[in-house]
Amino acid sequence: MSSNVTQKGLKYWQWRTIIVTMVGYAIFYLVRKNFSFSMPGLGAEFGITKTQLGLFLTLHGIIYGLSRYVVGIITDRNSARKVMSLGLMLCAIVNILFGTSDFFTRLIMGVSAKAGDGAAIASVLVYVMGMLWLINGFLQGMGVPPCTKTLTQWIKPQELATKMSIWNMSHSIGAGLAIALCGWVVMPHLGVDMSGNPEAVSAIAANLGLEISDPKVLQFAAHYGAWRWCFLIPAGVAFIGAIWLFFTLKDSPSDVGLPEVVGKKKAIVTTPEEAAEHAAFVKKHVYGNRIIWTLAAANFFVYVVRFACLDWGPTILTENKGLSMASATTVMLFFELVGGNLGMLFWGWATDHIFHSKAHHTSLVCMIGAALCVFLFWKLPVGSSWVAMLFPFMMIGFFIYGPQALLGICAAQHATNRASATANGILGIFGYASTVISGVGFGYVADHYGWNGTYVTVIVAAILTIGVLATIWGAKATGYDEE
Repeated sequence: MSSNVTQKGLKYWQWRTIIVTMVGYAIFYLVRKNFSFSMPGLGAEFGITKTQLGLFLTLHGIIYGLSRYVVGIITDRNSARKVMSLGLMLCAIVNILFGTSDFFTRLIMGVSAKAGDGAAIASVLVYVMGMLWLINGFLQGMGVPPCTKTLTQWIKPQELATKMSIWNMSHSIGAGLAIALCGWVVMPHLGVDMSGNPEAVSAIAANLGLEISDPKVLQFAAHYGAWRWCFLIPAGVAFIGAIWLFFTLKDSPSDVGLPEVVGKKKAIVTTPEEAAEHAAFVKKHVYGNRIIWTLAAANFFVYVVRFACLDWGPTILTENKGLSMASATTVMLFFELVGGNLGMLFWGWATDHIFHSKAHHTSLVCMIGAALCVFLFWKLPVGSSWVAMLFPFMMIGFFIYGPQALLGICAAQHATNRASATANGILGIFGYASTVISGVGFGYVADHYGWNGTYVTVIVAAILTIGVLATIWGAKATGYDEE
């Protein structure tokens, strides 16, 4: 095979792999970030408080972070294709169970399905839903590690920041699809109209602790039960996507008869000797690497800012800023699909072409911009038009999705392609441990201190990220020269 033919084949399969993993991981988001748009409906129908909803987010995030670490270790030793497709299939099943959880909870308790019974089953249903969402959190950890491992097998280190930033658009694309599906299609159109049933409306009002005439009660009465379709429809997409992934994803170039991009193929560890050598490598380049732990600490604070906007965005925009759900959905889509995607593309390119592949430098600059944009959005008067709110909120996405993508790339560069999934697993633990603050912490602050306290929390998190990254300013771009 000539060199020219080999390069053409490699380029084709490289971009095919990027696209397949992008689509696959975007589908993971459909069965994860759907929960954010179900939160108002769950609160209305069953009286679940913001603190309880925040606890859902926190526990899900912690389990997800731990899962990314565990799955990262497993993936570095096994087929990424099998791990990723199996994980997506199982996530689809759990989402189906979550979407029907109130039915089998009522069945177990022997409670008839009347609107006024929401409060009666709420205490049990919270535990049922919480357990299912914890399981989903663990299974979601089977998404990122296979992608990280696969892409470091296919992409040269000098091109990794640019091309993995393109792949990282899957985060925003997936979240944007979840936002559009749930915010524009499911919530407005697939609920059961209870507005003509006074008893049902009274039950909703009682669960919310509001008068029947309150706009929130009337809004949810018109779309009662829509929350469940936020889980059932994405689950169908995920089921099909899992089958597609299994048959289209390839682990490394040698699987299609091409030479490896970096060194020899390191896809599967089989013998005791290989396992011992791999463990020694990981111990030195991951667990004993100060840069990896510093990046993980920075990732914690980056995710506080990101999840504050992503998980609580619909609630903040409607309850704090006074937007309708439709307008809030539009602002969220611009945050993800425009701000987030443009940010990932630009900052990935800037890392390789301006910052000499030093992703930690780029990330520090991004967090300065993110802090300023959060402050600007905070100071916009309540009742401002959605157009006025769109730009600063979109720019938060532009800046925050830079480090969201680049810190993982930086970790992969320093751990090399032999341990990239394990290193990203550590970052995942720290990133999703942040839900202690952005989940239940955020809900508690909102319930007891108002929204101003939550804005202060986000800005402090951004400033702490800047301080942490400043401690490794002098670090090299990659760890390949030390391998």
